[in-house]
Parts: sequence; structure tokens; C-alpha cells
Amino acid sequence: MAIYVTGDIHGDPKRLSTKIFTEQKELTKDDYVIILGDFGLVWNKDGEDRSEKHWLDWLEDKKFTTLFIDGNHENHNRLAEYPVEMWNGGQVHKIRPSVIHLMRGEIFELQGHTFFTFGGASSHDIKDGILEEGDPRIKRWKKDYYKEYRIRNVEWWEAELPSEEEMQHGLENLEKHNNKVDFILTHCGATSTAREIGELLDKSYKPDILTKYLEQIKEKVDYKKWYMGHYHICHLVNEKETVLFEEIEELPTESTAWNE
Repeated sequence: MAIYVTGDIHGDPKRLSTKIFTEQKELTKDDYVIILGDFGLVWNKDGEDRSEKHWLDWLEDKKFTTLFIDGNHENHNRLAEYPVEMWNGGQVHKIRPSVIHLMRGEIFELQGHTFFTFGGASSHDIKDGILEEGDPRIKRWKKDYYKEYRIRNVEWWEAELPSEEEMQHGLENLEKHNNKVDFILTHCGATSTAREIGELLDKSYKPDILTKYLEQIKEKVDYKKWYMGHYHICHLVNEKETVLFEEIEELPTESTAWNE
């Protein structure tokens, strides 16, 4: 059995094609590919369009099971409309039987290992603001590539950042597991991690309610590996934290060192 992780796909899962991800030929539905946020295939505000349906069905037809946490570029209103189900110890939304959203603050047991999941992040491409539908600036700015804006409830949602209830739920679940898990999966990183990545990219990622929360988790939780997406790079932050984008990495669940 195997578990793989990869970064943001933004509605385009082609990197999981058989030609690129050749390892899938040996996988089954008991194997998992986990997308670290910005899944982007539950996006259209009026429900599944032809493209969404095609790619969700395409993933469902794969030999493996697709799991994802949410990012900031996600239609959180649509995700919230799916029934909440219990699956492998935590709460999920099943988009398809084997295309599954891992909700925030949950702990899952997969192949004998524990995973704490917490999606969401602050959007950084909104320096020109969040506009309402019908705002005349949308038409003027549409072809201006220097404008960075989003339209509320069309391509930006307030729930990109967590509620107090979600954060408290996560802390309570971690306490139930004695603040110890094998893997942490998030979209963005803790404040200190984001600062280090920002220095690498010559950018500044401002602390927010989520990065501060993840910093708290980083300080108090005993974990073996932490994987995140969001920053559109592949980077080994340290021996425990990894940022992924287009790479698909197999988790070290079977190594001798891991089990010691």
C-alpha cells in the first residue's frame, strides 16, 4: 500500500495522468493521492459544469482514491453543501465515492498512520480588493494583468480562513490524541515557516489568524512530517517540513527508520 501527496492543482489534475504519474498502474482504491489544497474542482458557483464533471469523473475512474484538503482558491460555499460523513476517523465531504474532501481539524487513520488535516489560507492575489458582482471595475480590469482582485462568492470566499470553532475543534482532536500524530497536512504553513519561505522567494507573507494557529500547533504537537502546498514551489524547509507544488511524493510510511 502507498500514500502520495502533491501540491495545488487549481482544477487541472492532469499531473495525475497515467503518462505522468506512472506509479498508479500498481495502485488500488486502498492507496491514496492527497492534494494539499487549491483542489479547484468544486468551483462553479452554480454547481458542476461540464468541465468539473469530466475531471471529477476522471478522478473517480482512477485506480487510487483521491483525497484533498481545501485551500484559499476553493468554493467553500459549495463544499459546505455536501453532507458531512465520518470516514477513517474524521469528518469528510464525499464529492465522489473516491474523491474525498478531508475537513479542517480532523485526524484520520490511513494505513496505520495518523494524519491531522487543516485547510485554508489567505489569498495573496487581492491587493486591488474584493469586488462585488456587478462592480463596473470588473469589466475595466478584466484584461489588465497588473490588477489583482477577486469577486466575492464567485472566485473568493471568506471561509478561506478558519472559524474559531474549526480551530478549537482541531485543538480538541489533537488533545484526544495526546498532541501526537504522524503527519500534518495543511495548505499554508505556520508563521515561522511562511517567513522562511518568503525570504527564499523574496516575498513577504504576513501572519494571519491561520498561520498563528498553525504556529501554535507546530510548537505543541509531536509530529514526524508536515506537508503543505500554497507557495507554488517544491522546497524542503527542514527535515520535518516540506512544501510541494507539481511534484508527487510518496510518503515514507514503510521505511525502517520511520517505524523505529
